[in-house]
Amino acid sequence: MNVDIGNALASVASPGVSRESLERLDEQVAVAHERIERGMANEEHGYEALNLPHRTDPDAIRAAVEPVADAEALLTVGIGGSSLGAATITNALDSETETVFLDNVDPEWVSSRLAGVSLENAAINVVSRSGTTAETLANFLVVREAFESAGVDWTERTIVTTGESGPLRDLAARHGLPSLMVPDGVPGRFSALSAVGMVAAAVCGHDLEALIAGAAAERETLTGSLFDCPAYAYGATTYALDQRGAGVNAVMPYAESLETAAEWFAQLWAESLGKDDLGQTPVRALGVTDQHSQLQLYRAGPRDKLVSFVTTRERPDRSIPATDVEELAYLGDATLGELLEAEFEATEASLAAAGRPNVRVELEAVDEYELGGLLYGMEAACVLAGELYGVNTFEQPAVEWAKKATRGLLGGGEFEEADAVAEKTELRVER
Repeated sequence: MNVDIGNALASVASPGVSRESLERLDEQVAVAHERIERGMANEEHGYEALNLPHRTDPDAIRAAVEPVADAEALLTVGIGGSSLGAATITNALDSETETVFLDNVDPEWVSSRLAGVSLENAAINVVSRSGTTAETLANFLVVREAFESAGVDWTERTIVTTGESGPLRDLAARHGLPSLMVPDGVPGRFSALSAVGMVAAAVCGHDLEALIAGAAAERETLTGSLFDCPAYAYGATTYALDQRGAGVNAVMPYAESLETAAEWFAQLWAESLGKDDLGQTPVRALGVTDQHSQLQLYRAGPRDKLVSFVTTRERPDRSIPATDVEELAYLGDATLGELLEAEFEATEASLAAAGRPNVRVELEAVDEYELGGLLYGMEAACVLAGELYGVNTFEQPAVEWAKKATRGLLGGGEFEEADAVAEKTELRVER
């Protein structure tokens, strides 16, 4: 992963960061890096995520998925960090295995997704650290019933990834299901490079060693200076721009295969940094599609946004056929890849010309090695940003509040959070 922060400098953009300000900020980066290294060395909660390249065992993951290695479709049942990392990897890479991620409980959508899968040739990958996540357990029960209705023994087609104890761990033991551990000390949104994110990749036949190697290579770039470390350059620059008014971070991949990576980033950034009235709001965009929807706002709207482009140097390509329409003849001399690259460069330049800050995150290609580096690099950037903000990057109390309220509303216990629902202030406008 390479990062270019040139278009975020004050000489280009407003808000922007001067070189002098970055050099002063680099002193804070050095202190933060020491804290991060100490947390990793002591295997502290959260910081342990940055040790995953040396902890994750690809052989153990492949052994666990062996009973369903022939699956033509994989239903991954999870939500948030238990789903998005796996989806980022498998959606970015080609595979003959169909992947379906059940990460919502909209009944119409769930039914539609299940109806589109041949369950006789499918497998289930259920992921929940606690084993009590309401959405995950509800969908798992629905999927299990669907398998039974189709005459398929779900116990022969299910893999479980969960914590040391809990209902899912008990279920796996009772039915002899292959199971893997959600690693201790690693919050879900930081777990893509563990079994949580790699079971689906293994079933799809992707190169787990290359994913880990890419992450390990990114780990080696972590130093005490943002000028020597792409991940820290990104984390420090986004923090500095937020401090100067760019409170929105629009992540815009110029590769359809990386669209889910923007979703994964949104959870990572929002849930980790959104505390104590601080944090930058992540927005998902896609090049070139959103040039025709959001770009107008980014170039001419309020100066409260950073655009983070994610692009790749190499990609499969396809020629544009020649045409006898004179006005379109120039397209016949190009490829779709060249058009995509020209659109990216034009968009990047248009923002710079308007003085709007933007950063380029560049991969060599969309493959396992580069994906491993991207996932690890963005996680490290997030941890650094958390240190600079002074927040606890690894907790999510606001999310836990809503979980308790939901459980209370469904009769899963007495929770005062559920009482707040009845206290809602209404001002209804009805037809």
